[in-house]
Amino acid sequence: MTTTDLLDPSGAAEGGQDAFAHTSLNELPNAPRFVVGIGASAGGLEALERLFDSMAPDTDAAFVVVQHLSPEHKSMMESLLARHTRLPVHTIEDGLQLQANHVYLIPPGMLLYLEQGRLRLTPKDAKAFVLTIDVFFQSLASAYGTHSVGVVLSGTGSDGTRGSGAINEAGGFVIAQSPEDAKFDGMPRSVIASGLVDVVLPAHDIGPRLAAHFTNEPVAVELVAPKPTGERHRSEQALAGIQHYLLQMGGINFTEYKPGTVLRRIERRMVVKQQATLEDYLLLLHANPEEVRTLKRELLIPVTRFFRDAEAFEALVEQVIEPLVRRSSLSEPLRVWCAGVATGEEVYTVAMLFLDACDRLRRWPKLKVFATDVDEHNLEYASAGLYPESVAVEIPEHLLERYFERREAGLVVRPELRQCIVFAQHNLLSDPPFTRLDLVVCRNVLIYFQPQSQQRVLRRMQYAVGSSGYIFLGPSETLGDLQQDVETLSGKHKIWRMLRSVNIFRDLRPGPLQPALPRVTRASVSKLRQASALPVEAGFATLLKAYPLPPAILVNSKHQLLHSYGELHQLVRLRDGEASLDITRLLPDSLVSVATALIHRVLRELVAVRAEPLRLIQPMEDGEPGEAVPTRFVRLCAWPISEGVGNDEPPLVLIVFETQTVSAGATALPCVDVPQENSERMAALERELGATRESLQATIEELETSNEELQATNEEMMASNEELQSANEELQSVNEELNTVNAEYQEKIEILNRVNADLDNLARVVAAGTVFVDEKLNLTRFSPEAAHIFRLRDGDVGRPIDDLNHNLDFPDLLPMLRSAQECGHILERDVVSRDQRRYLVRMLPYNVPSSAMRGVVISFLDITVWCPPEQHRVDQPS
Repeated sequence: MTTTDLLDPSGAAEGGQDAFAHTSLNELPNAPRFVVGIGASAGGLEALERLFDSMAPDTDAAFVVVQHLSPEHKSMMESLLARHTRLPVHTIEDGLQLQANHVYLIPPGMLLYLEQGRLRLTPKDAKAFVLTIDVFFQSLASAYGTHSVGVVLSGTGSDGTRGSGAINEAGGFVIAQSPEDAKFDGMPRSVIASGLVDVVLPAHDIGPRLAAHFTNEPVAVELVAPKPTGERHRSEQALAGIQHYLLQMGGINFTEYKPGTVLRRIERRMVVKQQATLEDYLLLLHANPEEVRTLKRELLIPVTRFFRDAEAFEALVEQVIEPLVRRSSLSEPLRVWCAGVATGEEVYTVAMLFLDACDRLRRWPKLKVFATDVDEHNLEYASAGLYPESVAVEIPEHLLERYFERREAGLVVRPELRQCIVFAQHNLLSDPPFTRLDLVVCRNVLIYFQPQSQQRVLRRMQYAVGSSGYIFLGPSETLGDLQQDVETLSGKHKIWRMLRSVNIFRDLRPGPLQPALPRVTRASVSKLRQASALPVEAGFATLLKAYPLPPAILVNSKHQLLHSYGELHQLVRLRDGEASLDITRLLPDSLVSVATALIHRVLRELVAVRAEPLRLIQPMEDGEPGEAVPTRFVRLCAWPISEGVGNDEPPLVLIVFETQTVSAGATALPCVDVPQENSERMAALERELGATRESLQATIEELETSNEELQATNEEMMASNEELQSANEELQSVNEELNTVNAEYQEKIEILNRVNADLDNLARVVAAGTVFVDEKLNLTRFSPEAAHIFRLRDGDVGRPIDDLNHNLDFPDLLPMLRSAQECGHILERDVVSRDQRRYLVRMLPYNVPSSAMRGVVISFLDITVWCPPEQHRVDQPS
């Protein structure tokens, strides 16, 4: 029993129909335990031969080879491949049942599907762009789940990439041929770039690796047992260690994911890496950080596609997108949040549907789509907007032409579609949601969370869309107990509209889940420190109130306010305009230059400094009219603060304002004079400006030189491009000619085959022994009747005629042959055999047209029934 069976009995429903499908398929006679789909295109024959040369004959698996074949020519793959394997090789017929240890070949011009353990064929539309390998791989993943295997061999294009994603999502095994080992590396490189490949190997190593995968037993770790055991305890510790390592390295707490899902994906990686226990796999993770990233990607299951569940998106357009566009305001943007976008296909689908609806309804409000995912690598892939050409089959033709550009690397999203999407890293379980949204799209993400986590995420989504927004979930997801605040627009397609706003302040706090981690995490340490700091800060605040200290501010090297201390309302004032924390906009003008000079001195010399007192005249806030205006003197002191600041960061500066109030008639202290400090700073700034100007001038000159070189290179490239275009046209012309010549040769070969068949049949009808020799009197051809006279076999072709034994009393055979060659006439003679049969021998010389080759054809006509043995006739010219 596996960990999946023990911890998540309902895992089959969640992970697809694998368990049900495989159980029912195993009931078929001689049903295979694994089904291997092998996709190949150009250069695939050699790879297939090397793969099956190394394949064991008894693997308990069925192999289905899907190739790109021309429907106009009969495939010889069955006979060619049969030479390299002891397994029976069959060309597929519709309804053929899969059997273990058999190889099945797709016929030309067909699409192949799996249905209840049988292979189904449908004709391929010659006008439609359909990827044959992807179609079968997706069918294979749906039918066999974790017991499906996909192998991508040599070929051009990207066929097999999307289908490999389906196999990976179902928990199957994916192998790609090494690009260096493939004649054409387009298909292997495409599927490897998707990150869904488990193993990359040369073709001759794929067979043994498949055999190892077939025989590797699932991990059997009993984590649920009536009584604790030492083995169970070690497995629990190893599983907790794996989750903790994922949290440390990947920043995601997988304890909030369903245990069955987590264990199934861990099991799958253990099978791929051939690790027997969880403890062994934990050691592998510590030794191989790349495997941690792979496991994280496996657990997140980043598999999606354009217009996944097309009927649901049609309902979304009709019930949500078009109503939103109709009532939209040109002054307020439409705000959409797509959560868990993986590699981005779904968010581009939603954005295309919005833009298409805007064009149809002739309304163009500003569209802002927030696309989030927890994995930064997925976001980088999605943000680039570059997809393999195989995705073209998933996108409607009119949207494909408008929003995608075809390039050599694949299909690229056009700027008008990309610019309305903002990609950001976001964790649904821990990060706060967006607000004031019109639509939230979250499909096939919640099914991997535990029920409490699902409810918390759904509550945040309801809060995000407010009182009139929409929520669109996946086919297996529901709102559960949170439906009292929504209106169901489509229960089948999981579309709801909010009726009222909800409060989520409670839900933003950590939930009641207790993470099963064996160590104290950094987050928990931070919380403990914050909790212990609260009484200290409260005591410090009370001390300041009882014994007032001079007001002060803490600023950084950019002159921005970080923290304030004491009563600063008479020194710090907000100014009109844009809000800013720069002290030049917070302090009075008379203090700005002094504070700036002090900060510059402290950062330069890292010493405490102070300035002379400054006189500030301010009106009394509470005074009688005519009362004398007090004069206040302020001394600015500055100290460097480097504790708690990073080693590579400049220190902070603490500025303290020492104040003193004096009556109006008192002797005023002299005002501070800081011209020297300011002049030194101005001189330094001027030197920096001069150096910057010189550097800029040098850079401009270098850019001008580089620009001239690039222009020259561009002209050369344009000339080369024109030459390549001409060469391409010539190659196309040559290719057309070669096709014509090939067609002619095909026709001549058919004529030659027909002539040979006529000649063989003629010889059988005439019932005369016939022998053909060339100008050197070597045997080139003979009829079956002649084999009895000369005792001939197929291996005698090419031997001299005088080396062959015959049963005729004909000593002049060779002289008569040479005479026929020389005279060029037909020669005849009656000859008696040793068994007393009489033959009329005729020798006819002939020439091969358009060649200098000559030969002689000899015929032996049995005339025993007409003429009894007598005196031989003399040679007579015809």
